[in-house]
Amino acid sequence: MALQLPQGVELLAPVRPANEALFSYPALAFIASLHRAFDARHQQLLAARQQRQMLLDAGELPDFPADSRAIRDADWQIAPLPPALHDRRVEITGPVERKAMINALNSGASCFMADFEDATSPGWSNIVAGHQNVCDAWAGTLSHPGPDGQPYRLNERTALMMLRPRGWHLQEKHLRIDGRAVSAALFDFGLSFFHNARLLHARGQPVCYYLPKLENHHEAALWNEVFVLAQQALDLPVGTIRATVLIEHILAAFEMDEILYALREHCAGLNAGRWDYLFSCIRTFGHSRDFCLADRERITMTVPFMRSYALQLVKTCHRRGAPAIGGLSALTPIKHDPAANDQAMAAIYQEKQREAHDGYDGSWVAHPALVPLALDAFRSVLGDAANQLARQRDDVHISAADLLNFQPEGPITEAGLRNNISVGIQYLGAWMSGRGCVPIHNQLEEAATAEIARAQLWQWIRSAKGYLDDGRKVSLGLLRDLAADEINRLHAEYGSRWSRHFDDAALLFDLLVSSEDFIPYLTVPGDEYLD
Repeated sequence: MALQLPQGVELLAPVRPANEALFSYPALAFIASLHRAFDARHQQLLAARQQRQMLLDAGELPDFPADSRAIRDADWQIAPLPPALHDRRVEITGPVERKAMINALNSGASCFMADFEDATSPGWSNIVAGHQNVCDAWAGTLSHPGPDGQPYRLNERTALMMLRPRGWHLQEKHLRIDGRAVSAALFDFGLSFFHNARLLHARGQPVCYYLPKLENHHEAALWNEVFVLAQQALDLPVGTIRATVLIEHILAAFEMDEILYALREHCAGLNAGRWDYLFSCIRTFGHSRDFCLADRERITMTVPFMRSYALQLVKTCHRRGAPAIGGLSALTPIKHDPAANDQAMAAIYQEKQREAHDGYDGSWVAHPALVPLALDAFRSVLGDAANQLARQRDDVHISAADLLNFQPEGPITEAGLRNNISVGIQYLGAWMSGRGCVPIHNQLEEAATAEIARAQLWQWIRSAKGYLDDGRKVSLGLLRDLAADEINRLHAEYGSRWSRHFDDAALLFDLLVSSEDFIPYLTVPGDEYLD
């Protein structure tokens, strides 16, 4: 049966009969209303990003904005949190794939972030299936066939589910409204909110979102306007939506107060999106020949600029009555090596304890096996308390120079180069084949971590400080030689499992590291390889 489309709406991809209800006339009309109300402003903000980057490339340094100082200095707080958001000690993240969602929701975590952004390869079939899975999960009917014929099902008590739509920079090319591709952010928000908001509100639950890739408070204000209109359209009260903003861009770190203020009626706090944040630092200052960072594995949350960002986030959130949620631990259990596994688990425990001691109210993990470990680490500091919102960090004083103290600059090693090449090619190959969250070298790699890998290589080539610890200058020729070695090794490792996706991945990876101008997001050219 053919779908009934509102005027001006074009759906450029097939929809299976089982998913047709997602694309009902009212649902598409709702998305079209969001697009028509906000697309012009959305495009202006994207253009403003480019203009700001041009200033940064010319040598301008970011600072706390003078024109919004009154917001930073004033005494205000976000709207009181609903009870469901008081305890967020451990949140688990993952793709919107059925089995992964069931495992995450049943993991014992406080919250689960269903991720359409970094952990999901955004081919059309994945996106549609993901939205169906989200609807089924919020309805409580999500299940998956087990290997023994018994289905995986949701437990009676599950984690609170939140949804991360794709970022403002992405389009959903399969849906056009008045001749223009719709924003992927509005597509993901619109479908999920339209189909589930009334159900959740009737249960007394907030409709919870994570907002990715924001660069300033103007973009947060746009989201707030979207929320207001969406709630009005469905006759739901202001505050039905609660959103946590990922501070995963260095420019946003200078506007944390302003971002909370812009969303104050709908805010659920901030998250230290550490991997995207690190990527943003390289992307933002990568054209500077004086900028350089060490091997990826050496840029931990204890290096100066990351430490300053982490502490500033806690202080800002708690002053405003907002939860502060720590970053993602991407390590996975190492089943084949007990000694290495013990070492990795000890490192994760130490990291989660440090976050709790710093004042964070919760943190992220990416694997269900890490939930008990992270819970124990937070319990060792918080005891039975649900959060640490009352803990003010008046001892923390972070300057613009602290946020821009990019250390360490070295060492850069051949092993670091090879690891970035390996991660980049393997991840892109998996992403092109439909998997957005992939275990590589005992880490769950997703788009943000793969972005760091390719961005470092691009920047090391161009940095005056981009020398290996053995004295060799990082060059495109050296990277291509190492990439050829890595491709040969991967061919041998994958054998018959090597596919055209890996050949395409190698070509795209070469483009990403060799392009004269930095390509802001690998997912933009990568989208051409997806259905």
